[in-house]
Amino acid sequence: MFFVELILLLYFIYVVAYTAFFAIAGLFYRPLAFAQPQRNLRFCVLIPSYKEDAVILDVARQALNQTYPAEYYEVVVIADSLQPATLELLRKLPIRVVEVHFESSTKVKSLNMALSQLDTARYDYAVILDADNVMEKNFLQLQNGLLATHSLKAVQGQRKPKNQNNNLAFLDGVSEAINNHVYRQGHTAAGLSSSISGSGVVFDFALLKDKLGKMTSIGGFDRELELQLLLEDIKVYYYKDAVVYDEKISQAGAFQNQRKRWISSQYFYLKKYFRPGVAALFKGNFTFFNSAVLRNIQLPRLINLGLLTVLTPVAVLLRHYLALGATLWVILFVVNTTAILLSIPGEFYSKKMLKALLDLPGIFVRMFMLLFKLKNANKKFIHTPHGATSE
Repeated sequence: MFFVELILLLYFIYVVAYTAFFAIAGLFYRPLAFAQPQRNLRFCVLIPSYKEDAVILDVARQALNQTYPAEYYEVVVIADSLQPATLELLRKLPIRVVEVHFESSTKVKSLNMALSQLDTARYDYAVILDADNVMEKNFLQLQNGLLATHSLKAVQGQRKPKNQNNNLAFLDGVSEAINNHVYRQGHTAAGLSSSISGSGVVFDFALLKDKLGKMTSIGGFDRELELQLLLEDIKVYYYKDAVVYDEKISQAGAFQNQRKRWISSQYFYLKKYFRPGVAALFKGNFTFFNSAVLRNIQLPRLINLGLLTVLTPVAVLLRHYLALGATLWVILFVVNTTAILLSIPGEFYSKKMLKALLDLPGIFVRMFMLLFKLKNANKKFIHTPHGATSE
């Protein structure tokens, strides 16, 4: 019993300390300064679209609505399994449409097929968007200023929720905001590499083409891409001011499929990169160790929060039977809650949040059950549809 108690306490001490450290670090984040750039970089905006007929036309149109000079960027829709009518309408826009066909589709396959048809010499940087993403009108303008001044190789923009149409979508937006603060803003402020969201991210074009060309990832390509960059000591910078709006999940089935894919890929890459991650630590490369091991070895945040919320009162009730007492559990719960509250932007604090919190226990149970349904989840592409919302 003592051994179980000790293991649980050590795990949550680690999780809470990690979250609290980067939540506080995030408060000290300051974006890199830059003057008005003397040149305009050339961007290629890549939008992989798998069966996204409901949203891709609007997204493609809005991608053209940038303050950045039109002659310096090109929108490329990678059309996988789109309807003929959708393709016809897309081709009427001043964009490039790259049709792809696969027996088994993945985002990496789509991106690689498109990149193989694009001239590396024509572009300086590539922007990856999801088929539901909308860039703020100044996204490319801001990225140009930053990149022309600092010559960064990879920059993650801030993803914000495009919709808050029900409690699930609202909480999904809150979760994204916490991720932004802890794993991107906090990590950048601490001098580490920001995590990659998989969209709203900008890469040196030649670098992306080279790295993706060597990857066969099915799920979680963003996790592996970040680690591949770090193997060459290329950190991802988080640029909070450059905003992309992302559609949040509003249907329970889609939410579970998405989280199943995320959790499965997390532990798949933990297993794949665990030994290199530990080896990197002994070579003094803490950044790679953090991204490969420390971040991936944790359970998903909501599961940690739910377990800590359950275990703390249980520890208080059973304190006389515990070798280590209940005080540490209470401290961990308070510190963890404080860290999470610090990570949530003020715009989310509202009556809507109080209402949405009532759904958290049910979401926690569904997330916890997913841990027992991960077998082979990273061996097949799990698509998250967009444009189908529920009130």
